[in-house]
Amino acid sequence: MSNLEHEVLDRDDAAACCSPMVHEPLGEDAAADLAKMFKALSDPVRLRLLSLIASHEGGEACVCDLTGPFDVSQPTISHHLKVLREAGLVGSERRGTWVYYWVLPAALAKLSALLQAPTGESG
Repeated sequence: MSNLEHEVLDRDDAAACCSPMVHEPLGEDAAADLAKMFKALSDPVRLRLLSLIASHEGGEACVCDLTGPFDVSQPTISHHLKVLREAGLVGSERRGTWVYYWVLPAALAKLSALLQAPTGESG
């Protein structure tokens, strides 16, 4: 399994690339990128996997720690992790025989910035 490299954006960069939809419409490229993330999160198993990884002690989890809570096979878990990785939501690294996963903060910042509610405006 190969490692995927993702540019890490700080919170200001993430907000600049993905202004809340209430301020300006999304461009075609940004919409396609964000749609991949939302599509990956639309599956309950993948959403739970992301939550398990994010809440795991140390901020990263071994694939060996992620199979127990689910009533699906290990290959199915691996498929879901691949989808999350390809959507840019998690990073991974092989260490010996195991692969470790962590949530990419820049991805969560992009999603959060897009959905940010306007402040101080009545609606």
